[in-house]
Amino acid sequence: MNWTRPSDLRDRVQKWWDKGVLLSCLAGAAPFFPRRLAFKGPTSAQIGQHFDEVRDWIAKLAASAGYYRIVWRSVNHRILGQNDLPAEIWIDTLEDALAMIGRRREARRFSALLTLTGERRPELTVWLGKRPLRALALADDWPRLLDIVDWVCRNPRPGIYLRQVDIAGVHSKFIETHRGTLAELLDLALRPEAVDPAFSGASGFCRRYGFLDKPLRLRFRMLDPKMALFCTGTDQDITVTAETFAKLDLPAKRVFITENEINFLAFPAASNAMAVFGAGYGFDMLSRARWLNDRRLYYWGDIDTHGFAILDQLRAHVPTVSSFLMDKDTLMRHRPFWGVEPRPESRELPRLTPEESELYDDLRFDRLGKCLRLEQERIGFKWVQERMKRE
Repeated sequence: MNWTRPSDLRDRVQKWWDKGVLLSCLAGAAPFFPRRLAFKGPTSAQIGQHFDEVRDWIAKLAASAGYYRIVWRSVNHRILGQNDLPAEIWIDTLEDALAMIGRRREARRFSALLTLTGERRPELTVWLGKRPLRALALADDWPRLLDIVDWVCRNPRPGIYLRQVDIAGVHSKFIETHRGTLAELLDLALRPEAVDPAFSGASGFCRRYGFLDKPLRLRFRMLDPKMALFCTGTDQDITVTAETFAKLDLPAKRVFITENEINFLAFPAASNAMAVFGAGYGFDMLSRARWLNDRRLYYWGDIDTHGFAILDQLRAHVPTVSSFLMDKDTLMRHRPFWGVEPRPESRELPRLTPEESELYDDLRFDRLGKCLRLEQERIGFKWVQERMKRE
């Protein structure tokens, strides 16, 4: 029979715990108790047909009633006469609910967190109410998290690396590990002007709160030996910070951006030219290099839907960039090397030229083959050299 059993009642109260409802009550959430539990008992027909089972069921419910209250109703059965049956089950207090599932110890620990936070950072108690189970999991680390919040509030937008934060018992790895939680706490504790809303998430933590971040780096090669930056007579694969790259004014008139490292390293020598190793969709650092506005820029990506999506994204930062080896002629000449794109892009790309848009539509609508792609490293090297001579 699917009548409600004591274990069913415990399971329902456990779900309250798993959702954080019970601990939120300690943090001042809206009144939750007394609370009626969903309950199912025997029908009139079942009482007559399974009387012994009904009696046993009632006995078990009553025996476990220390943490819940049973509301009884009197039933006058045509065969068995008058009997009292459970009609409703209620949990009257938070303490009863916690005792029922054996969570009083955890609740006391959470209460201690509330007290500590109320004394040191009362504005953060609202976070405890919204994230009680996460707070409980962080109980051992909570005092140090409050220390960090205190430090940042005293030193808003400090302009130093996390490694330089000097707090007793706290190291930079600890801060990095808890960036997600600290971000939520700092958003509550700091003044609005101390938070940069343009950055978010773990990767944006430092810039959001005014810490120095690991600098973005850009890698390039001078393809013209006459333009070598160092007199070493060797191939020069150079990596600089994005800030440094923005302040350069290199003599190359043509700049080829490629997404494939081997293509970058094997780019053929060319007069008045340089190659830049791209970074997927992260082209904003190129837009900071104003000197590139006076250069002829080319982007070389895979001939697939994502390659054109990256080109479209790059043009949002550098509108004058041209595509390189991303044309239908190149695609058709390399048919033996066609592959399959796992998850094609399908959205509109407004910054493509008419020729690029036509090929993009061929790819996204499977006009030439199902999920077709040609990866840039599969293009013949002689073909690359010939095209370089035309540009």
